[in-house]
Amino acid sequence: MSSLALFDPEIFQLINKEHKRQVEGLELIASENVVAREVMEAMGTILTNKYAEGYPGKRYYGGCEFHDQIENLARDRLCELFGAEHANVQPHSGSQANEAVYLSCLKPGDKILSQSLNNGGHLSHGDPANMSGKFFDISFYGVDFDTELLDYGVIEELARKNRPDLIVCGASAYPREIDFKAFAEIAEDVGARSMADIAHISGLCCTGLHNSPVGVTTYTTSTTHKTLRGPRGGVIMCNKEYANSIDKAVFPGMQGGPLMHVIAAKAVCFREALTDDYKEYAKQVVKNCKVLASTLEDNNFRLVSGGTDNHLCLLDLSDHNISGQQAEVALGKAGITVNKNTIPRQALSPFETSGIRIGTPTITTRGMKEEQCKQIGDWIAKVLNHIDDEKTIAGVKDEVTSLCLKYPLYPEIRTL
Repeated sequence: MSSLALFDPEIFQLINKEHKRQVEGLELIASENVVAREVMEAMGTILTNKYAEGYPGKRYYGGCEFHDQIENLARDRLCELFGAEHANVQPHSGSQANEAVYLSCLKPGDKILSQSLNNGGHLSHGDPANMSGKFFDISFYGVDFDTELLDYGVIEELARKNRPDLIVCGASAYPREIDFKAFAEIAEDVGARSMADIAHISGLCCTGLHNSPVGVTTYTTSTTHKTLRGPRGGVIMCNKEYANSIDKAVFPGMQGGPLMHVIAAKAVCFREALTDDYKEYAKQVVKNCKVLASTLEDNNFRLVSGGTDNHLCLLDLSDHNISGQQAEVALGKAGITVNKNTIPRQALSPFETSGIRIGTPTITTRGMKEEQCKQIGDWIAKVLNHIDDEKTIAGVKDEVTSLCLKYPLYPEIRTL
């Protein structure tokens, strides 16, 4: 029996229950993934014992010689992966990476132009509930009412009208390709800097499946745990001229000691992302999402923007008189995990939503391909078309479990 089971059986059993849930269910939340065993091994090491405030060669604590080497490996691998001139791998999250960029180049009250939350943006891009919306003067752009696509001409007009100091691009719920070069040109035209948040699509950007903003926009931020398939954390990339201000904004500006066990896991993740196998994985993520989206469309569900170019699709449930909250609960009972999500033009509140967001990174990591994604799309439609039929939902759950057991998750780790 493990030492954790003996010392803290309550936590041990809860971890086991979560392990069973992930093994036997379909995780379709677009912002989640399954890390390699090697990434988990790096996170669970003795590195967690050490403080390493500062940067390689400039620490405020002794005994950091191996931590310096680890952080340098992580920075070098990230720069190689994206072709970046400079990388900071210390941010604890994508939101903190974004906040560090703001701290490096803005003063309270400065202007930001960004994508609104109900049109696919992110809380940390200036939503009133977030510190970014409280500290800065925010203007929002959205998607076209009819096409549900970004209209760069309208965005340019808004930039000229509002004269922002920083233009933020990148989204948490936008299923189409983003033209980062267009954003950079708009920013340059109005004398602003630009920041691309590629938290969701970084694994596609580094493999050429989506255009990359690195070296195009002034700053690029990302998480490491979505399509990049690494530990939970954030990174910032920029050209060398902004390196000093970014590093100072992260430490001592935003954070104290870095999480060196997580930085080691990031380094492992970046090494994996440099392989040919990872490139094939990223291609399959997009293929799977397209099949899943088209299957849902064949089942008479409307897709926001009419389809997908990346790892996620947005389902509009308005015509089916179902809220996103109801859909999330019903699909959860069937062993299919999604999240309710705001969509353009929705009539319901953000707590109910008119849509759900569906992504394929996790099921692709498990080895599922187009055939399985078609089946999953049919199951989703079946549950949503019989949302109050517990017997039908239970039947789908049995089928979901049977499929998942054919694609084992960490088979070497047993639950007790």
